[in-house]
Amino acid sequence: MTQQDTRAVHLRPLGKTGLQVAEVGYGAWGISGKQWVGADDSESTRALERYIELGGNFIDTALAYGEGHSEQLVGEVARRHPGTLVATKIPPQNRLWPARAGSRAQDVYPGEYVVACTEESLKHLGMDSVDVQQFHVWNDEWLGEGDWQDAVTQLRRDGKIRHFGISINDHQPNNAIKAVEAGAVETVQVIYNIFDQTPQERLLDACHAHGVGVIVRVALDEGSLTGTITPETTFAPDDFRNGYFGGDRKQELQGHLRAIEADLGISTAQLPETALRFVLSHPAVSTVIVGMRSVRNVERNMAIADGKGLDAAAVQKLRQHAWDRNWYDPA
Repeated sequence: MTQQDTRAVHLRPLGKTGLQVAEVGYGAWGISGKQWVGADDSESTRALERYIELGGNFIDTALAYGEGHSEQLVGEVARRHPGTLVATKIPPQNRLWPARAGSRAQDVYPGEYVVACTEESLKHLGMDSVDVQQFHVWNDEWLGEGDWQDAVTQLRRDGKIRHFGISINDHQPNNAIKAVEAGAVETVQVIYNIFDQTPQERLLDACHAHGVGVIVRVALDEGSLTGTITPETTFAPDDFRNGYFGGDRKQELQGHLRAIEADLGISTAQLPETALRFVLSHPAVSTVIVGMRSVRNVERNMAIADGKGLDAAAVQKLRQHAWDRNWYDPA
């Protein structure tokens, strides 16, 4: 057994749920076989197994990831390892990401649909209950609308879900403040990274104050902050990153990365660890979910789950590298 195998993984409370989650979670979008192209099921399974072997205990997937394929892979592994916590998500009924302003809760998350999707996810996972069920899009206007809250209550009562949360729309962290303050959710999932620091303005403090667990996604900015994407990098035509890094964006990115490296005195190889530790340095964050399709990436990222954030001086320097842009919009 290696030294890394024996190192304890640091756990954090997931808000008031009572769950203790590894501060580095496993994001399972990349193993779905769609959107992120190039995943191999055998390697994905090995990566999931290695994640758990190294002390990881929190896997985030979604019904929409490969039309249930990600859930199937996650379920196969999680069932072999009792105690592994699984979170999934219900896609919007109208299939619009992100949620549109002015949309009605009853059109996007009617109660019967919420129950049916949960049952479909449980079938894929091969489980009787999911630890955290989430809406895959959200609009604070839906509070008090429709019958989705009754459906969530029913799912809890029937033992099909343990806890409920929301995944906040891309770059809209303030579009969940009402849900947090009203006690309507137990967790929120949000984009937060060196470039997009807007959750610090209101959301993270609100979650901390109300005991809501924070699941951070896109901490590496879809790969930008790994330092491995260069102007010469290419993606398959049907890989979503082909659009995310479209136009001159890969070239534009390089100046921002070199500025971070110069400011902190780090190498390009140290960018991923720095980016993850930046996110974990905020006390409101429960876990950061990272896409890890290979055993090598699992081992590298799990070494960071040691309870050590960045020092205050480094965090302050990185505050100056926020970058206001939305690359989910076509170039």
